[in-house]
Amino acid sequence: MFKKILIANRGEIALRVLWACRELGVKTVAVYSEADAGSLHVRFADEAVCIGPPRSIESYLNIPAIISAAEITGADAVHPGYGFLAESAYLAEICEACNLKFIGPSPQAIRLMGDKSRAKKAMVKAGVPVVPGSSGVIDDEERAVKVAREIGFPVILKASAGGGGRGMRVVHAPGDLVQAVRSAQSESQAAFGVPDVYIERFVKDPRHIEVQVMADSKGNVVHLGERECSIQRRHQKIIEESPSPIMTEKLRKRMGRTAVEAAAAVQYVNAGTVEFLLDSDGKYYFMEMNTRIQVEHGVTELVTGRDLVKEQILVATGEPLSFAQKEMRFEGHAIECRINAEDPVTFVPSPGTIRHFHQPGGPGVRVDTFAHEGCDISPYYDSMIAKVMTHGRTRPEAIARMRRCLEMMVVEGIRTNIPLHLRILDDPDFVAGRLDTGFMGRLLAPRATGGA
Repeated sequence: MFKKILIANRGEIALRVLWACRELGVKTVAVYSEADAGSLHVRFADEAVCIGPPRSIESYLNIPAIISAAEITGADAVHPGYGFLAESAYLAEICEACNLKFIGPSPQAIRLMGDKSRAKKAMVKAGVPVVPGSSGVIDDEERAVKVAREIGFPVILKASAGGGGRGMRVVHAPGDLVQAVRSAQSESQAAFGVPDVYIERFVKDPRHIEVQVMADSKGNVVHLGERECSIQRRHQKIIEESPSPIMTEKLRKRMGRTAVEAAAAVQYVNAGTVEFLLDSDGKYYFMEMNTRIQVEHGVTELVTGRDLVKEQILVATGEPLSFAQKEMRFEGHAIECRINAEDPVTFVPSPGTIRHFHQPGGPGVRVDTFAHEGCDISPYYDSMIAKVMTHGRTRPEAIARMRRCLEMMVVEGIRTNIPLHLRILDDPDFVAGRLDTGFMGRLLAPRATGGA
């Protein structure tokens, strides 16, 4: 077992990793920017090191500062959490070179699966179903037109190194394609430093289903069921749940088996998530693999009873998985609402100081948060301040429990998206489980007004 783990992150995920370390008897090192000097992860860690000014590029993305903090504190492992450097193959390589264990997959797996075009090729080779499209990045506009005509419009352009919807364009007609390619390449260059984009057939309003996998260095790979992630705005998830309302035991076995095969094909080790698009005909297609712990890992923990972060740490020490596929059981239903510091109508971030804070509790309730009364919500980082999760015997019970929690949650001093969550929970389509990635577009569409 590791003696001391440096947590290369902030906020609730830093606290989440810290909880797991405490239970395993492992000492922790927090790193923090000047803006986070008073944060809870700094207070509760065994040691803390300031790694720079508030801007992420000068602190949480500063690899030399993070490695220096690990060396001066005698840490023997680094847990990256999610976001920031969690999917940095370079950080994983530097950790190896400095005799630090990176608690995550190998640099090779991160680099392969982080390049969507290369990942798609690897999945095709492994027999994993993928959305029809270009065999690699689009290197000229003439080829783009040729590929698009072959697979049929509408098509979608995606940044090969992308995420969060950047570098993504939907094209419905041939005449719009060339300009869309140029625009997507420009945005990809600005966001990720490379202009590479590829083309896929556009699957209209599919469900976004992801499968949690865990793999050890002994060759064992297990899936822990699926999560429904279709409730999203501009490709940013808002609500996640497990199991998916549409899931059957047969479909879960098929998708789970495919996710395991995908991870095994790239010799994956540690926690990862294989993301799929599921169309209205029940066909599913590989979309991407996230090579880290996910924001929404808590809903899987609630329905499986497994601690994924502890498992990450144990696997990183060389231990085999503590459970086999045949031991996996899924109990009840879990839902997660991401509470963001933002205007619920305009989605403009709302930084500031929280004057009053009350988090809900009771049976089947879990709240992962770094927020508290007097807490400063910085404008420098992601706007998510809490994850409220509920677990019930049934989906209706989990929804009712979530509604009760959000109605009783108090966050004063900043604006939050709690009203938006309550609106979603009351929507008849959501209640009935009629979900797809177009849900939020329909919910937020301006209502037509009748004339005289």
